[in-house]
Amino acid sequence: MLKRYKNIGLSFLVIFLGLFAIYLVSSVRPDIMFRSIALSAFGSIYGLTETLTKSIPLMLCGLGLSLSFRSSVWNIGAEGQLLMGAVGATWIALYIMPNAPKFLLIPAMFLVGAICGGMWALIPAVLKVKFNLNEIIVSLMLNYIAIEFVNYLVYGPWKSPYEWGFPYSTKFPESAQLPRILDTRVHYPTLILALILAVILYIILYRSKLGYEIRVIGDSIDAARYAGLDIHRVVFLVLLLGGGLAGLAGVGEVAGIHHRLRVASGISSGYGYTAVIVAWLGRLNPLLIVLVSFLFGGLLVGGDAIQVSLGLPGSTINFINGLILIFVLVQGFSKTRFSTIKRRGGK
Repeated sequence: MLKRYKNIGLSFLVIFLGLFAIYLVSSVRPDIMFRSIALSAFGSIYGLTETLTKSIPLMLCGLGLSLSFRSSVWNIGAEGQLLMGAVGATWIALYIMPNAPKFLLIPAMFLVGAICGGMWALIPAVLKVKFNLNEIIVSLMLNYIAIEFVNYLVYGPWKSPYEWGFPYSTKFPESAQLPRILDTRVHYPTLILALILAVILYIILYRSKLGYEIRVIGDSIDAARYAGLDIHRVVFLVLLLGGGLAGLAGVGEVAGIHHRLRVASGISSGYGYTAVIVAWLGRLNPLLIVLVSFLFGGLLVGGDAIQVSLGLPGSTINFINGLILIFVLVQGFSKTRFSTIKRRGGK
């Protein structure tokens, strides 16, 4: 229990260190910046609901990445997997089952979106297992392919004739639109699904054979080989599950918020990349990732506010996110290095 609270405290600390770094280059005091972000993200009902809305894709992508990272499989492709999930949902909503009732259409969109995201993640899995290609480079490059594929669809074959020339698909039928909480943008079916999956993944990771294999491989691949674990099977599974979860996030964005496919930057403002930080700041713990996702959702909402109130550029939040990731990785490296030295008796 003490270790859990310590991890939460460290998460808050690295966020503050990121804000302090902004002060060094902009002379905007950390307390003023923090107050502006906190008030805009958590100081009103509108801010809280927007924070919750932005936390949903971060949560799903972060949960998927935590499985990969925990097994030392470096999936950096959640952004592309999210977009492919959005493509799958659009395909179902507009071209396969446009007249289906809501109780059939919504589950079909989530299922196909998860499959599309998972299959996109299987590309680096196959290349890693069969040809020993680096999954970091492959999954990262696939993000750009997915981005251009989405843009091709909305500028080309899926461009709606009813949107005055804008790069949008046709609007989803009402039966393909996720319900929201009152007049907010919180599409609660996706939120409920993300929370349930967080609990399920926690149980899988710490109470199942697969979770044990994931943790053993992540801690020592040599020990995993010695124990006779099927490493290739685990690589396939964690990438497939991670891609599927990111695909669910893409379904939530197009079915719950936009109600159409649009250019890639309009669907995701870098959720897949930010989720890398969310996963590490959540110490790869599915339950802690839920909390960190909410905090980072607040950072994204607050990033819009500080552009107006403090005159900072829009890239400020990306800068903070990058610094936070550096602090987290340095802290993790230092901890690992200290443990190694301690095991060797200080030699």
